[in-house]
Amino acid sequence: MGLKDRVVGALTRWYLARAQRKGFDLSKMALLPDSALMPLKRTGLDPVPELGEVRAREPVSKINIPFGVNVWLVTGYEEAKAVLSDAKGYSNDFANLVGQHGASENHSPGGLGFADPPEHTRLRKLLTPEFTMRRLSRLTPGIKAIVDQRLDAMAAADGPVDLVEEFALPIPSLVICELLGVPYEDRADFQRLAMARFDLFAGATASLGAISESLEYLQGVVKKQRENPGDGLLGMIIKDHGDKVDDLELAGLADGVLTGGFETTASMLALGALVLLQDPDSFKLVHDDDAAVHDFVEELLRYLTVVQVAFPRFARQDIEIAGAQIKEGDAVIVSLAAADRDPALGTDLESVDPTRPATSHLAFGYGVHRCIGAELARMELRAAYPALVRRFPSMRLATPAEDLNYRKVSIVYGVDRLPVLLD
Repeated sequence: MGLKDRVVGALTRWYLARAQRKGFDLSKMALLPDSALMPLKRTGLDPVPELGEVRAREPVSKINIPFGVNVWLVTGYEEAKAVLSDAKGYSNDFANLVGQHGASENHSPGGLGFADPPEHTRLRKLLTPEFTMRRLSRLTPGIKAIVDQRLDAMAAADGPVDLVEEFALPIPSLVICELLGVPYEDRADFQRLAMARFDLFAGATASLGAISESLEYLQGVVKKQRENPGDGLLGMIIKDHGDKVDDLELAGLADGVLTGGFETTASMLALGALVLLQDPDSFKLVHDDDAAVHDFVEELLRYLTVVQVAFPRFARQDIEIAGAQIKEGDAVIVSLAAADRDPALGTDLESVDPTRPATSHLAFGYGVHRCIGAELARMELRAAYPALVRRFPSMRLATPAEDLNYRKVSIVYGVDRLPVLLD
């Protein structure tokens, strides 16, 4: 199941614990109130209309949940940037959700999204050298080969092809293999692990304990790299830092790369392909014009914003923003999807415009917690979309668009299946 969907479960536990400390018996309550889930819902590719209405009325608003538990929703673009960039005023520490006891028993997902400085700073410094454009450029031939292999497999298939299963899922999982330096003999197992975590229906009741299987597998990969470091991310960290980084921490970093870079890119590949299939002008533009691909990908990232909300923040002190009085300990949820359609960012943002100049969107977050793998994701999208439409210029949906099944409630938005006819 996806890491970001398991956050919903942890946030629910935090909410229940806070309410119980106020003296309420919530033993029979298993889910967050429906009103709190509104930012995680969509109508097709678009956020539900209520989200835009909330943003226009109140860019920072209190979510209407019972028992006096304070959770704030940030929907305005400038307000979102203010929260996301304020690492001193807000904490991302996973212990805020599960308590120090839960965080100490290997329940923490690890990675950068749930760490505060100085720990976050230390971890990011370990990863940053491997995500520079100079280092990532070594992956360019491998990404092209992976995309071409998937297109060959699709061309050899009979009947309709599911772009989710045959295109969107395999590409990022294999690219992450390349990035981490997973040996070829282990890549089939790695792909099965990645696919198993792509749970289209994970939600508020998802178990945080499911991460243990992934960490156990990745510790085995780390052990092999420790014995014979390669040129991938894990091998290079081992070469540069040796025993200063232990195997469990390395496995946690690898898990963060997997969950942060796999599920999100897979969703973008699938939903972006759907945009191409529904918009002939975009399809033709990407097919014909290499120079247009950069801005098209940026527009898709903004329009789709598949990571609908950022990791929850917790106020370290009383803070006022846009007239809202946020108290110390309150939870703050930033709706990236709402912020990326705020008129403050541009005009006519409720529609996708393939010729729109690149905007300063928040699809990858903002501030110290901005996605470290943003450039790698862009490389995959820029390689995959043109290759897909040029290989299959007559590609079309095999089922009516209105019959597609999207995730109902999810931090990372996606589509279940995307069946297409290739000729």
